[in-house]
Amino acid sequence: MATLATTTAPAPAPAVVPRVPIPVKGVDYRNKIVLAPMVRSGELPSRLLALKYGADLVWGPETIDRSMIGAERRVNPRNGTIEFTRMPSNGGRPNKPVKESVIYRINPAREKGRLIFQLGTANPRLAVAAARVVADDVSGIDVNSGCPKPFSTSGGMGAALLRTPDLLVFILETLVKEVGEPYQIGISVKIRILSKPEETEALVSRLVKTGITGLTVHCRTTPMRPREAAIRDQLPMIVRICHDAGVACVMNGDVTSRDQGLALMEEYGVDGAMIATSAETNSSCFRTKEDGGLAPWREVVYEYLCFCIESENRLGNTKYLLNMLIPGKDKEFKDTKLSKTYLDICRGLKFDDLLPAAARLDQLLGLDDKWEVAPHVTYLPTPSGLHTPTQSEPDTTPQSEPKSKAVQNAMESETARAAGGGAVRTKTPLPTVHGGGPIRRSSAPQPAKVTQVDAEQPAVEAPILAAETEAPSQVTA
Repeated sequence: MATLATTTAPAPAPAVVPRVPIPVKGVDYRNKIVLAPMVRSGELPSRLLALKYGADLVWGPETIDRSMIGAERRVNPRNGTIEFTRMPSNGGRPNKPVKESVIYRINPAREKGRLIFQLGTANPRLAVAAARVVADDVSGIDVNSGCPKPFSTSGGMGAALLRTPDLLVFILETLVKEVGEPYQIGISVKIRILSKPEETEALVSRLVKTGITGLTVHCRTTPMRPREAAIRDQLPMIVRICHDAGVACVMNGDVTSRDQGLALMEEYGVDGAMIATSAETNSSCFRTKEDGGLAPWREVVYEYLCFCIESENRLGNTKYLLNMLIPGKDKEFKDTKLSKTYLDICRGLKFDDLLPAAARLDQLLGLDDKWEVAPHVTYLPTPSGLHTPTQSEPDTTPQSEPKSKAVQNAMESETARAAGGGAVRTKTPLPTVHGGGPIRRSSAPQPAKVTQVDAEQPAVEAPILAAETEAPSQVTA
């Protein structure tokens, strides 16, 4: 008697989700908690602070295309940072020597493979020219089409691009072809939701076909402000469109921590989450609770100042973020806000081990004439009849780098005070010392210079240009 064999139907194969190929030098935005692009709050020290506390990727502040075109790339021999500089177009301040402005700083050792350059633009040719300046040193170029502030929208950039989708699409397609492909980095875009879901759907459907590798959506409309709660009901639709095209989708808006970001990724199916304002007040928000959660503000401020001093950050920018990191009710908040030098900030916060480096940076930046109290040295008699300063703390300055007199004076002053030395002799501030040798120009090939281009609506048939020599400087960071 024949036995009928029962067969089991094979389980259906899981659907293959398409993925846009990630360029060799680019990054995949999937499974990432990242630092948002923020004007003034996204400078190098803030990015390094976020990375220290666990950010997977960091976006720099929106930088206007014209400010980068024609900038010179150089390597700072004192700290190894890459600096993009140019002379100010307005002639600088009256009665002061004209100095180069640092438009953008990168720490290649710490930011390699994790830095996204956000570009403010409304012109494909200018976008390409600016992107080429930094393309070798970053892992992606992100077009800002979400900023609602007038300095961006008044030039047709930022959220204004949401009203000109043809132009936005053309900018992205041009960047993919002229920068993304030859430099092997990703091109992405950051948008806001539109008031009508069908309008958002139509826009996103076009953007994901331009060749971009990632799309970040800020879950607020252009008129909305940060105090208004983010709107997330359009996220599932946006995620579906992105995933159908193989493009990573990152959400932004009211994400306050890594733990919350991971939960939102699970809830809405997005590939990553972007943290903005919470990182301004305490960058340790990038740590999970399991890894320690939020750190005390003094710890975060100390780490931030270390990065500021190392990066030679402008004092005004440093104080801007310190005003957010230090609680307003604390005495240190007022003292820091009134301080005019790095030395005085570190003294007020009692970060004594940072005083030598702070004094050296003040001299480098020309701030030493503003010290509230000039460095002192306490002299004690020695058996040989000489007078040498007391020393109660180890020298934390790297021995491979000779100390300037200003650094020695600051260090000797503070250690002598700690030892309770005798009479104090006040010395007049020393003249500014040389900062460690001339800035050397990188040997890497520089972007080619071309003739000036028109900043208005692009001529589609015109070839893509590589630089603009007389463009006015406009830095938004």
